[in-house]
Amino acid sequence: MNEDAFNMSVRKFLKKVGVTAQREIEQAVREAAASGKLAAGALPAKATFTLGGVNLTFDVTGEVETG
Repeated sequence: MNEDAFNMSVRKFLKKVGVTAQREIEQAVREAAASGKLAAGALPAKATFTLGGVNLTFDVTGEVETG
């Protein structure tokens, strides 16, 4: 396995995840705020990652502050 190519591929995937997730979260929060369904505070967040071929599944949890 080429470690450099593997590392770059993982980083590229994670960048795509980050950009896509930020866009989707921002849109959902703005829509909820516009409709009056959003209270100020923290929203619980969870991302689930799976990687086929190596039987990997894990969650990352946290909070998104809405101010």
